[in-house]
Amino acid sequence: MTQELTSPSPAPQAPGSGRGPGWWRDAVIYQVYVRSFADSDGDGIGDLRGARERLPYLKDLGVDAVWLTPFYASPQADGGYDVADYRAVDPLFGTLQDADGLIRAAHDLGLRVIVDIVPNHTSDRHPWFTDPELARQRYLFRPGKGEGGELPPNDWESVFGGPAWTRTDRGDWYLHLFAPEQPDLNWDNPEVHAEFEAIMRFWLDLGVDGFRVDVAHGMIKAPGLPDIGHGAQAQLIGSQVLPFFDQDGVHAIHRAWRRLLDGYGDARDKQVIGVAEAWAPTAERLALYVRPDELHQAFNFQFLNAPWQTDALRSVIDASLAATASVGAPTTWVLSNHDVVRHTTRLGGSLARARAATLLMLALPGSAYLYQGEELGLPEVTDLPDEVRQDPAFFRGGRATGAVGPGTDTESAPDGVAATSGQDGFRDGCRVPLPWSGESPPYGFGPGGSWLPQPADWGALTVAAQTGDPASTLELYRAALDLRRRLPGLGDGAMSWAPAPEGVLAFTRPGVLCTVNTLGHDVELPAPGTPLLSSAPVTVQDAAARLPGDSCTWWAI
Repeated sequence: MTQELTSPSPAPQAPGSGRGPGWWRDAVIYQVYVRSFADSDGDGIGDLRGARERLPYLKDLGVDAVWLTPFYASPQADGGYDVADYRAVDPLFGTLQDADGLIRAAHDLGLRVIVDIVPNHTSDRHPWFTDPELARQRYLFRPGKGEGGELPPNDWESVFGGPAWTRTDRGDWYLHLFAPEQPDLNWDNPEVHAEFEAIMRFWLDLGVDGFRVDVAHGMIKAPGLPDIGHGAQAQLIGSQVLPFFDQDGVHAIHRAWRRLLDGYGDARDKQVIGVAEAWAPTAERLALYVRPDELHQAFNFQFLNAPWQTDALRSVIDASLAATASVGAPTTWVLSNHDVVRHTTRLGGSLARARAATLLMLALPGSAYLYQGEELGLPEVTDLPDEVRQDPAFFRGGRATGAVGPGTDTESAPDGVAATSGQDGFRDGCRVPLPWSGESPPYGFGPGGSWLPQPADWGALTVAAQTGDPASTLELYRAALDLRRRLPGLGDGAMSWAPAPEGVLAFTRPGVLCTVNTLGHDVELPAPGTPLLSSAPVTVQDAAARLPGDSCTWWAI
């Protein structure tokens, strides 16, 4: 049931509100995966009160805003991305009063708050779906193929593996591009549009500063729901336009939401934003989501997926900047999130390379997103026991039957479902709860245990262990974010490439030059200026600089 505040009052505004150049254009936004951030009540699951208690840590880290993953009422079939009530807080995470308290506390600290909205699908426990007649108006139901309708309506596959259709006891089928517990909404129905606009106003009234739009590319499907013609469809996401993703019709929805956000903000002298989680095959198509009358930001997954090579990185950076510049939007950079392997592991398992990638990202023009724990240099946990995993793709893809891990090539799976037909199923490895203090689990995560087991060797990676150590990854992040805030040449603005030896990237921002050595060995070059910050010790002698392998350095010029 939708909750109400017992003593509602106007939520305080985040400091710096008002119509200006746009706070989001160079903001550093920190993703809090709520269930893994901080636990206040000892049940082993992070919650809103725990997150509120740790907000001073984020203020000291130097970020501008916090993005909270879903904490709404949910059966938790997909970590809260199966929402049963968009206006209620799930008891796992607290109450609506806890959400209100967190937003107020964040604003008191000068932090803005962005919350997830999940418009492509709901939970199968949502009141709309549990009503058989209402469901067939507001979700995508179709008759099956075959003599008795025993075959799915088309060949679409779930992102999590297996068919994207489930048959009901009435004999028809409903579409779910993710888990069967997440039926896709019918955005041809105006009642769906009206409901989500009302949901957004509800949270805006509570004081949030924006929305991260989950699957922002997914609400509209191609007319007739045409077959794709082959399997392994999840591997095509982000590489080509699919009949169920990145259809042009989604942009009308985002334009309507931009009008809502701007109108709300104008009436309250406040800037509220929309952020697209959109997988698009090219930077140019991604830029369509951030045209002046659409959303404010879009995650740049092309950068996240770029290999650690100068040509590839430069190509992605150039394409990203050119595409967003063409529509007057800032570029948004990200290296890790709750759906991908942590970049410490993904970039070859090297902490040095991960630190360098972070300094590169924070030196680029635009906004940056950080995923909780990356500031600690946390690696992906690759050895979680099968029995503790909760990623639905792990079970849908058939991986629960054997000991496999990220990157494992499995040739077959039960029930004829190809193990490679959906996501890899190992997202739990980046969702292990944070280590805050102590020498053994749960490392200060909460008074009890943790919903996923933490590695026994994380004692040296805790916040407490790294605080004050100038060589630690945490202090590198703090220093980088402090410099980024203080140096006017960083953040939004212009950049230019500079000459550099093979294997090295160099570019200038006003007053700053950034060098990135992507090679596994030292490189010597003329010292371009005075070192400001480096991901690894850099040596300057006799006007020559020696850049360590897999390092990034900021220079004052």
